[in-house]
Amino acid sequence: MEPKKLRNTVASGPEQKIVEDLMSFLRAREWYVRKIPGTVLLAGFPDLYASHVKYRQRWIEAKDPARKSGVFTAAQLENFPQMSAHGSPIWVLTAGTHSEYEKLFKPENWWQYLDINRISG
Repeated sequence: MEPKKLRNTVASGPEQKIVEDLMSFLRAREWYVRKIPGTVLLAGFPDLYASHVKYRQRWIEAKDPARKSGVFTAAQLENFPQMSAHGSPIWVLTAGTHSEYEKLFKPENWWQYLDINRISG
């Protein structure tokens, strides 16, 4: 039986373009990149998993820079702190640009995008 698909606003919204740009940008720099599908089984995971021979693994969440703060799902608000606490840091990137790419070499930043007043479904 196939896992039930979640309503995925990333699939058609502004964040989808960011995800595609990030994937292309990272692949051009020899990263292995996989988009994490929006299924019930994977609810709360970041948008992308990336790994590089030299730089190791990264979990990446794409966010629309037009928003003043990121909007996380309830599942992400539950999972991101647990993933981080157990050695799987998460970076939020807003574009496939060099300045955003540089964030991957600094401490994780997902918590900087928290706004408890702006939680999506």
